[in-house]
Amino acid sequence: MAEEMLYWQALNRALDAEMESDEAVFVLGEDVGLYGGSYRVTEGLYAKYGEWRVRDTPISENSFTGLGVGAALTGMRPVVEIMTVNFALLALDAIVNMAAKVPFMSGGQFPMPLVVRVPGGIARQLGAQHAQRFESMFMNVPGLRLAIPATPQDAYWQLRQAIASDEPIVLLEHELLYFSKGAVDMLADPPPMHRAIVRRTGRDITIVSYSRMAMLALDAATDLAKDGIEATVIDLRSLRPIDWDTCVESVTRTRRLLIVEEDSRFGGAGAEIAAELGERCFASLDSPPFRLGGLDLPTPFNGALEAASIPRTADIVEAARALCQPR
Repeated sequence: MAEEMLYWQALNRALDAEMESDEAVFVLGEDVGLYGGSYRVTEGLYAKYGEWRVRDTPISENSFTGLGVGAALTGMRPVVEIMTVNFALLALDAIVNMAAKVPFMSGGQFPMPLVVRVPGGIARQLGAQHAQRFESMFMNVPGLRLAIPATPQDAYWQLRQAIASDEPIVLLEHELLYFSKGAVDMLADPPPMHRAIVRRTGRDITIVSYSRMAMLALDAATDLAKDGIEATVIDLRSLRPIDWDTCVESVTRTRRLLIVEEDSRFGGAGAEIAAELGERCFASLDSPPFRLGGLDLPTPFNGALEAASIPRTADIVEAARALCQPR
């Protein structure tokens, strides 16, 4: 039976379930213990499992992420929480040079059951150094997997799947989604962790997105339907790997493609999606794929400028309408 819960609560339930079923699972990071995590994700776990399995760390991202890599090599299943994706820059040596490379360099002798959870995205006036995305940075690292849940249900499923996996997985969580609410069925059979989900089906245009922008795309599709434009909305849920088959089926059918991302258009995830689907669906497209993304500048602190620097629902509606105009 489905239960309504917040996004952070779904992540908390997933951690609790995995820690209860496997003593090799433990959590480490800044403020994950007594404080309960920056966004309450580890709330109550310290009291239940103790400091041995819920470990507060010093402010040293590369060190405690490296500790997680070493623990994974010994058969443990660490879940590293980095307080914000912006601080993941300090842990790139452990993530990129260690976690992503060890299974390949060992010829598969050493699996890497490591999960790195990172809140990110543009929240509310956190400033340029605390409002970055970095999806494309992680996408460009062979050996890593990159899962991006947009709903409480996917947060629950994908975190549990990531912990059970023997591959290094970065779980990107948008900071503005932690207090979004949705139904979570903890007994339902989950789809594969990296499979896209069609959130809405329509005949006129395919909107491909992920994370918070997938939710805005759904809102835009509702508005478009009032004008008689029916949009298919695909939530990728993963950026490495990407579920191309789901995208190709929809684009071939609707013949129009709009890609929406919060990250800047230049060199972003949308560029890869447009290039790949442009190649695969070239003969089916009535117009070139269109990318709607953030402006190519550091995120402004001013609230109005910050909001204007990334796509909004109205921007998605306008772009979709333009693509659907007869040519």
